[in-house]
Amino acid sequence: MELKAGDVVMLKSGGMPLTVADVDGNDIECVWLGEEGDLFRETLPRAVLEVALLATDDDEDEEDEDEKAA
Repeated sequence: MELKAGDVVMLKSGGMPLTVADVDGNDIECVWLGEEGDLFRETLPRAVLEVALLATDDDEDEEDEDEKAA
């Protein structure tokens, strides 16, 4: 898995999306906003992360069209 700054990842065990801030070998520095808007930053091993699958605007538009048709 090739990661670069700006990629969105998640912990393999679940949780909220994290943004990659820096990559240094197997150390991945991530940032994210907490529930109350606090900014967090943590360096995590590459082994605990996976690329996040996020819904795109196109996916949301299709869902809106499906709801209107129903």
